[in-house]
Amino acid sequence: MEKQTITIYDVAREAGVSMATVSRVVNGNPNVKPSTRKKVSEVIERLDYRPNAVARGLASKKTTTVGVIIPNVTNVFFSSLARGIDDIASMYKYNIILANSDENPEKEVQVFNTLLAKQVDGIIFMGNDIQESIQHEVNRTRTPVVFAGTILSNTELSNVNIDYRQATKEATALLLAHGRKVGLVTGPGEYDINRDFRLQGYSEALKEAGVKFKQDLVIQKQFTYADGDKIAAQLIAAKANAAVIADDEIAVAVLNALTDRGVKVPQDFEIITGNNSMLTQVVRPKLSSIQIPLYDIGAVAMRLLTKIMNNEEVEEHQIILPHRFIARGSTLED
Repeated sequence: MEKQTITIYDVAREAGVSMATVSRVVNGNPNVKPSTRKKVSEVIERLDYRPNAVARGLASKKTTTVGVIIPNVTNVFFSSLARGIDDIASMYKYNIILANSDENPEKEVQVFNTLLAKQVDGIIFMGNDIQESIQHEVNRTRTPVVFAGTILSNTELSNVNIDYRQATKEATALLLAHGRKVGLVTGPGEYDINRDFRLQGYSEALKEAGVKFKQDLVIQKQFTYADGDKIAAQLIAAKANAAVIADDEIAVAVLNALTDRGVKVPQDFEIITGNNSMLTQVVRPKLSSIQIPLYDIGAVAMRLLTKIMNNEEVEEHQIILPHRFIARGSTLED
């Protein structure tokens, strides 16, 4: 037999009070006598009453729910961002609906509109790049949207990130200072983050060091862990003896492939990776990395979204957080 849904009316009738009084108890309003609060609370517990968030949202025009679109739920980069979002959301009494887009532009639009249909108060979009299709949807909606860890060409949109161009430039310069021939491994070159930021930073470091740019040292494609040996072979064929690798999982794959080939890291080949996730510390040698403040990006993005949702003053919609370099065993000591 289907369980009957208990309503606020049922609680009010059982407790012998008005529905307004029950509402005040549920919402923690102090203007309720202790004896009445105790009586209503006991009825709520006995009847197992659960306030209807949808109905409350319709009444207040707010659902206190935020949608978070994550491109790959298995990637530790995005899970660390999501943790920062969730902690700040809890602090401000917002619930999170997490949606996975599988790094698929069509699914991004589908997931985005599904969240809007659920009447979320705001959306945080995570991903390295933003497609025109999702930007179109963002421009169309009145629901506040903040991007976290995403490269944007539209400076009118709200975004929290680091300076990927400068971070890649610094990492490349460090390896060049060690006398290395440095390769660059990123995701697809058509993504703005790889073409206009990482590749640009790499190229600037080469130019300032007086080193000629060579295309065969740049590897930009959609990779998985299984591609580690292929990437290692391509770097060795290009006579590279160091590499800046954007993704930690791919850096681990290359490290293991080099080890299998008898190439010693860091003596024969140095590696700097890009995200400083936990993967950098579970391999040997541990991986030197650019440290992106993942948790902070998520937390600041959520705080920015709360300000926009509550019509608070926002001084800056494009927030660049500081990065730094963590030296570990995959690079030589200076």
